Amino acid sequence: MPVPILTTKLYVPPPRPGIVTRPRLMDRLNDGLANGSRLTLVSAPAGFGKTTLISEWIADCQRPAAWLSLDEGDNDLTRFLTYLAAALQTFAENLGAGVSAVLQSPQPPPTGAILTILLNDIAALSNNFILVLDDYHVIDSQAVDQALAFLVEHQPPQLHLVIASREDPSLPLPRLRARGQLTELRAADLRFTPAEAAKFLNQKMGLNLPSGDIAALDSRTEGWIAGLQLAALSLQGRDDIGSFIQAFTGSHRFVLDYLVEEVLHRQLESTRNFLLQTAILDRFCAPLGNAVTERNDGKEMLDVLERSNLFLIPLDDQRQWYRYHRLFAEVLQTHLKEAQPDRVSILHLRASIWFEQNDLPADAIRHALAAEDFDRAASLAELAWPDWRWAVQSIAWLDWVNALPEELVRARPVLSAAYAQALLNAGKLDAAEARLLDAERWLEIISDRPRDPSTGMVVVDEAQFLSLPVSLATARAYHAQAIGDWLGTVMYTRRALDLLPEEDHSLRGSVTMLLGLAQWSNGDLEAAHQTFSDGLASRQKAGHILYVIDAAIVLADMEMVLGQLHEAIRTCEHALQFVIEHGEPMPKGTEDVYTEISKLHREQGDLDAAAHDLATSKTLGQQVKLPDWQHRWCIAQARLKESLGDLDGALDLLDEAERLFIRTPLPNVRPIAAFKTRVWLAQGRLTEALGWAHERGLSVDDDLSYMREFEHITLARILLAQYQSERMDGSIRAVTRLLDRLLQAAEEGGRVGSVIEILILQALAHQVQGDITPALVPLERALTLAEPEGYIRIFIDEGEPIQSLILDFKLRIEKRKRDQDHKLISYTDKLLAVFARPTACSQSTISNEKSRIRNQRSAMVEPLSEHELEVLRMLRTEMSGPEIARKRMVSLNTIRTHTQHIYAKLGVNNRRAAVRRAEELGLL
Repeated sequence: MPVPILTTKLYVPPPRPGIVTRPRLMDRLNDGLANGSRLTLVSAPAGFGKTTLISEWIADCQRPAAWLSLDEGDNDLTRFLTYLAAALQTFAENLGAGVSAVLQSPQPPPTGAILTILLNDIAALSNNFILVLDDYHVIDSQAVDQALAFLVEHQPPQLHLVIASREDPSLPLPRLRARGQLTELRAADLRFTPAEAAKFLNQKMGLNLPSGDIAALDSRTEGWIAGLQLAALSLQGRDDIGSFIQAFTGSHRFVLDYLVEEVLHRQLESTRNFLLQTAILDRFCAPLGNAVTERNDGKEMLDVLERSNLFLIPLDDQRQWYRYHRLFAEVLQTHLKEAQPDRVSILHLRASIWFEQNDLPADAIRHALAAEDFDRAASLAELAWPDWRWAVQSIAWLDWVNALPEELVRARPVLSAAYAQALLNAGKLDAAEARLLDAERWLEIISDRPRDPSTGMVVVDEAQFLSLPVSLATARAYHAQAIGDWLGTVMYTRRALDLLPEEDHSLRGSVTMLLGLAQWSNGDLEAAHQTFSDGLASRQKAGHILYVIDAAIVLADMEMVLGQLHEAIRTCEHALQFVIEHGEPMPKGTEDVYTEISKLHREQGDLDAAAHDLATSKTLGQQVKLPDWQHRWCIAQARLKESLGDLDGALDLLDEAERLFIRTPLPNVRPIAAFKTRVWLAQGRLTEALGWAHERGLSVDDDLSYMREFEHITLARILLAQYQSERMDGSIRAVTRLLDRLLQAAEEGGRVGSVIEILILQALAHQVQGDITPALVPLERALTLAEPEGYIRIFIDEGEPIQSLILDFKLRIEKRKRDQDHKLISYTDKLLAVFARPTACSQSTISNEKSRIRNQRSAMVEPLSEHELEVLRMLRTEMSGPEIARKRMVSLNTIRTHTQHIYAKLGVNNRRAAVRRAEELGLL
């Protein structure tokens, strides 16, 4: 009997109303037609909009098309060929008529002969057309696959075949790809971009979500269109949008039902079990999959999953490591807990063992914790500590140990000591003190007798246990330095150095660097610089080259205090050059080097460079998220805003810096509260400034120390402002006496940066009393010290009073006509020229500018990130892509990715249009 034709299988789905147009994908499809490729394959998991995209393209591409929607019944070869002929006849009525006739004969000829009839009919056509086979993943018939392969291999140029499928068809795709006869769109291409997600959610679904919520949803769904639609449906009529988006996961009922019904239940049992059991893994490879599932077909299963587009995302070009789409993984995990709750911890334990055996301790610890095998996790953490003890890594390590029962940690002296050091790195000094005491109690127990098993002490790493006295002395030195006990730091560093063998360059270097910080705290900057440099040299001898970056911050800060701005810049530039040579990813600490060099550029008057440095630092810092970087960045940004006249903005940043501040061994010689007080003085808020001085217990008769030098100089500024307000002779005499003492102390310590500031204040103290001639004496000394190093802001930030004095000084030395005054005259000209520049701005101007920027950015679908803005500014120049990459110290691929995001957000497709659009929006 002839196969009855269900005509609805042959209809081209009409484009949906209000659809999100996707010109970038339309261009890809049109290019496939124009370039003469035989086949377009649109292959992606369920819910990625394959059918919608193709139907929209068919309606727009101005080439006639035939359509066949496949179902499970089409696995019968005769039925498939019958429907294929029927689909072609919707384009040309008699096309394939001979095929229909032979298929109804009692003994049809071979498939090749039937298809030859069909291909000859197509070759006789005068017009080109498209044939779409939709949902080809339902086909599981070798005969149908072979028939389609024959058709593609002998395909006439009049026909362009389009296949939409959840998995790759069994066709010679590599050969077609190599010949340039294949156009491919996959999940990575079909994912909504942030701009497309915004249009979909706000225009099509009518949600009117802010950009932050859109970005969060897009990130959670990874651009999966069905996931966005399911979320949008759930958001209809909700008031708690923010909390819903935060909680939107694969366990949400719509997502769970969709993926279980559309994907999971359609798999073979063996495939389904592999999916469920490997869902506990954030990333996995075939051997790991075998270890967790206790199977030996991991490679074959990954090949099946990838061909089937089962939400599997490759993580490398070699197709070794994979992960599941996050929402899909969450669905699998939820289903696993419901279907096999007793297996979850076993699977995690197997994963932990595999990761340990393959020298991946972070994953081994994480899965041990997930398996609730705390003894194993504690042992692994103890063994991992030597390699994880530094900075950002120790923060991650700390999170693991925080998850352990407290009594278990207390029973392990090595783990307790490591825990204390990690807490110190995180700035949690009080908690660290308690852990140090725990470890030290063990030392008391075992100091005079062999270890007794009855104590309950657990030691995994014998070498770490034997070095416990050194570790505890080093931790004590760190703690003492962080709380400002420089004598304690010296005592503990000496103890550690006595215990350490000479050949242990690594730890000796670290301890020596702590000793250098103690000398810095005591104001002996030259000795501190030398000691710290010696410690750095030891660390480098041990192979810790990346300490060049961390040490640059400390050395440059010391050099700034010593008044060596040029040397400090060279120190930072040397570290940045090392970063460039190191390549990507940029080493930890690079963000702090940019913060440090921004301070130097600001001081030398290059505010644009300082702003660029801080933008770069912020981009890098947000990736690394070191706990002690944030407050330093806020202070540097506040100083820049202060130099630009935005005093309110500076105070906001200093408030944020106070909130983020954590104590580290770096001497806190410039307290944030003192910076805030200086801004108050600039705003005329003398009462608040006096309140701070009273709260700090500051007096002109205090014993002076370097650690409080910045505060005492701030006190001098307060008293000077008070004299200007009240004209009390006692206060000006107090200022003069305090400044004289501060000057002597700074000169004895070789702190030229402080000397220059104190001399400027002495000049202003004379000026405010009307004594101009005496004022010029300390001013000349300040200018003489500042000129070789290019100081600018130290004078400019004092405003009109110092400007007037510099002008008086310039006129006076011009009359002296001494040869040695030539440099000073040139220097004063430079300073006066900077004063003439309109760098400062009023508060109303700042407010208007912020409002303007907000309005401009609201016109965009999604705002540009700081990093994208920096790249956009460089696109405005004549620099090529590789030149921009070198300037930004990133790879060319990274720049290309940022450029694509910029184009998408601005709604343009080339560099010139992006710059023009950005100028229209005022972004440049």
